[in-house]
Amino acid sequence: MAVDTPSQSVAKAAGDSVARGRGRGTGTGKPRGASKRSLSTHWYAWALVAPVVVVIAVIIGYPLIRGIYLSLTNANERNVARSIGVNNIPATYEFVGLDNYVEAISGNQFLGTLGWTVVWTVSCVAVTFGLGLALANILNRRIAGRSVYRMLLILPWAVPPFVSVFAWRFLYDERRGMLNQILTGAGLDAVPWLNDPTVAKLAVIAVNVWLGVPFMMVALLGGLQSIPGELYEAAEMDGANAWQRFRHITMPGLRSVSTTVLLLSTIWTFNMFPVIFLLTRGGPGEATQILVTQAYKFSFEISPRDFAQSSTWGVLILILLMVFAAFYQRVLRKQGEVW
Repeated sequence: MAVDTPSQSVAKAAGDSVARGRGRGTGTGKPRGASKRSLSTHWYAWALVAPVVVVIAVIIGYPLIRGIYLSLTNANERNVARSIGVNNIPATYEFVGLDNYVEAISGNQFLGTLGWTVVWTVSCVAVTFGLGLALANILNRRIAGRSVYRMLLILPWAVPPFVSVFAWRFLYDERRGMLNQILTGAGLDAVPWLNDPTVAKLAVIAVNVWLGVPFMMVALLGGLQSIPGELYEAAEMDGANAWQRFRHITMPGLRSVSTTVLLLSTIWTFNMFPVIFLLTRGGPGEATQILVTQAYKFSFEISPRDFAQSSTWGVLILILLMVFAAFYQRVLRKQGEVW
């Protein structure tokens, strides 16, 4: 029987490796078979997921595609298809390409609204995270009545947002509001909470922070409770003070939770329609108008209603959030975080 020399064995092994590589590259190898086996084995999982995928495609996919299409036209209230009595008037709007995007990006209105939206988002998220972290640290300790405090602090999260906003609108009322009643009772001047541009901006930020702190607190409290207590005991025995323990144990331990809640809070705040719309409707003037409320205004408040411009702003909002999420994920990957 012939025995292969070492060089022949190496060549044969290399040939086998190339052949296997070609098999995988052409899709005739094991991966396709593994996919078929996975589908046949876990068919029930695919069957359970399928209705959700269909519903999401109908509820989100179709409006998204329709919005992108309208953003490429000059559709408005006067040229869309409509019915007047028994008469059906066909649509007469035309395809205009990227003209709406050029007009929006080059105009002062979009850039000015974007600037305030960024300030609003960063301010709300930063203050909410700071207060949530402080309250989570307090409630993570053994204090009397801790359960009662937790329930009271979660209460704003349990109340529907529009109810909370209407309650704050009553508090901010310049003539009959409780806040101004307290100020005038103390001999101070009443504050035009919702009628002064600067004060109105601070007022809407305060309401959004009040609504967002419970979620942030609960999420961070769960993260704090997952940090082993032995780490704090060992650090204390080594002579670490409270700030050092917070910096080197608490914050690294909360990193995975913090990255998630910061991303979610940023997206929610960027699109926080109820607070702005129900509290100030973007006023006074356009002082508190954010991108999402301005897009709503184009489509439902101005005359004639500009569906194309509203869709354009909606697509731009989506693009901005997608870019932010991609950049955020890239930063996390560079820091060694898995998300």
